[in-house]
Amino acid sequence: MQKLTNKEEEIMQILWKLKKAFVKEIQAEITEDQPHYNTLSTIVRNLEEKGFVAHNAFGNTHQYYPIVTLEAYSKKYMKTAIDNYFNSSYKNMVSFFAKEEKISAAELREILAMIESPKEEK
Repeated sequence: MQKLTNKEEEIMQILWKLKKAFVKEIQAEITEDQPHYNTLSTIVRNLEEKGFVAHNAFGNTHQYYPIVTLEAYSKKYMKTAIDNYFNSSYKNMVSFFAKEEKISAAELREILAMIESPKEEK
């Protein structure tokens, strides 16, 4: 799985939210620095070539839908970010957010409770 550019990630976020969309619908969701229709269409086709989206054809137009889930992409790139920025340590990551005051003591207690609770059987 390739790393996406910021614009590709933005488009994937829109597709994950909408589930399926035509390029015009994707364009309507972009609030800042809205690309031209043809530029956006090229980016979406690139996402298709990379294996992130597929399409259903309706005459000359295509409705795109994600084939890589948000969960699968997040899992892959969160691990990469933790490896690259926190020396592969989840403790370092949590400590970073605690020091930056981005996570509260209550949230930390909630995480600890999840860790300590018995795992559910599948």
